[in-house]
Amino acid sequence: MGLEGKHIAVLLEELYEDPEFWYPYYRFQEAGAKVTAVAPKLKEYRSKHGFPATADLAAGDAEADAFDAVIIPGGYSPDHMRRSKELVVFLKQAYEQGKVIAAICHGPWMLASIGAVKDRQVTAFFSIKDDLVNAGAYFVDQEVVRDGKIITSRTPKDLPAFCREIIDALEE
Repeated sequence: MGLEGKHIAVLLEELYEDPEFWYPYYRFQEAGAKVTAVAPKLKEYRSKHGFPATADLAAGDAEADAFDAVIIPGGYSPDHMRRSKELVVFLKQAYEQGKVIAAICHGPWMLASIGAVKDRQVTAFFSIKDDLVNAGAYFVDQEVVRDGKIITSRTPKDLPAFCREIIDALEE
């Protein structure tokens, strides 16, 4: 399972869910990928539990074609991410270029914001089910769902399956 030569963006905003950011951030580095934290601004962001993470790249400077995948952690951060025009534009460009897009917990909110859930099977934290269904998604309750290059999961306990599915998609 080597991801050498792959470049993965992990989106970052205030109130991110700690394991949903850090687990993929380090897991994909361990597998050989270059991992970049992309956020609205180059600054430090705090998790739901106060743990800091610093952005490596401002979304306005991020070029979607430089990445192979984009990961959207959950927590309350996706509600903040949706307010950043630059993050939304970056994600939409990555989606339109056919990159692997993976979202966990509340992360699929960002997929709804870019129109990427319509007529797709997805999962997420149960509280955003109605939002996804109203955006045209087919919601299922399982640890990981892959529909084309869109990968979704529900909660931190699903991270092993979520990351395995991302690796599989990147190795194809």
